[in-house]
Amino acid sequence: MEKKVVERFIRYVKYNTCSDPISGKTPSSDGQRELARVLANELKAIGLHEVEVDLWGYVYATLPANQIETAPVVGFVAHMDTSPDFTGECVSPQIIPDYDGKDILLNPEKNIVLSPLVFPELRHYIGQQLIVTDGNTLLGADDKAGISEIITAMEYLTEHPEIKHGKVKIAFTPDEEIGEGADHFDVTKFGAEFAFTIDGGELGELEFENFNAAGARILIQGSSVHPGYAKGKMKNAVMIANKLLAMVPTFEVPEHTDGYQGFYHVTRIEGTVERAEIEFILRDFTLEGIEERKQLLQTVTRMINSEFGDGTAELAIKDQYFNMREKIEPVKYIVDLAEEAMVESGVQPKIVPIRGGTDGSRLSYMGLPCPNIFAGGHNFHGKYEYVPTPSMAKACEVIVKIATKVGLMATK
Repeated sequence: MEKKVVERFIRYVKYNTCSDPISGKTPSSDGQRELARVLANELKAIGLHEVEVDLWGYVYATLPANQIETAPVVGFVAHMDTSPDFTGECVSPQIIPDYDGKDILLNPEKNIVLSPLVFPELRHYIGQQLIVTDGNTLLGADDKAGISEIITAMEYLTEHPEIKHGKVKIAFTPDEEIGEGADHFDVTKFGAEFAFTIDGGELGELEFENFNAAGARILIQGSSVHPGYAKGKMKNAVMIANKLLAMVPTFEVPEHTDGYQGFYHVTRIEGTVERAEIEFILRDFTLEGIEERKQLLQTVTRMINSEFGDGTAELAIKDQYFNMREKIEPVKYIVDLAEEAMVESGVQPKIVPIRGGTDGSRLSYMGLPCPNIFAGGHNFHGKYEYVPTPSMAKACEVIVKIATKVGLMATK
């Protein structure tokens, strides 16, 4: 399966599917709809049924059961968009056929190097084939690796009818990277009892808990006065924004946290003397923790208004998604099933929390329990992204194994 999954991946990453958080449409970018049509045609070509690209650009398909009609229906989900944090235009992947453990020169002209000194996990893949960027774009393994793996696994099952399985449902979603991947997902039409997102990182990752997430925006209203006559009159919105940010805990930020630690993350700040705007994302694994982070921003906003006058700072907070653990634990057997499938495929499971979110977190709250499985990539959302191709092949194998194990559940 490795050859086929690599060929698909190389083709898919060349479609620019960066999501656009300000477009106001679904899909948020035209490239996603273009890729959706390509994927639908390919799903039809490999023999899947009920293939559809709906009004919102979601791709749905069905692999019919072969002699195990009473098995639970399992689904596999991946997303078509790539992150807007880094360009996905004109992706030109490079193949390193036999990685030697040394620096990889991604771009000689710009001297961009993927180095094991900075990314020591590279050394886990000595002797393996890697797909890397050319240093100008992200790669798109998040989540075109997942798409490639799901389609390749479905093709394998259609080509091997001797492998018995129940009905399998497939979905590819738009705009996951901007938190909208489940906005128009039709859980009823999808018709699965449970599903797995193929959207994780390194080989063996298996995740059923993720951050609780909120977004926050603070608008700061200043007052511009000629600087030569500004004493006692000017309110510099940029300086006020700086003062506000200084009240945020210095070490509770992404670059200083890991594991189960939450954070505040400033994603955008811009402004003038007259007006400034700060955007945050807030993340925490517990509901209590995310509420404390919201309250801190409320507190610092009040402090700014107390010092500079009512209406100087205006805070808006919006919940984005919640920890899926609450919805997965009552059906924990599906996590155990995935873990068993990995072991039987020769993969060591690594059950870790997702320091982020997936479509699966929202889908779980919409009635579709949906843990997350590795797709194999590393260093998502930037020019140092790479994926070992044996990891992609193993993901295909795990998907096939899950489908067959779910089919056996009908006989128990």
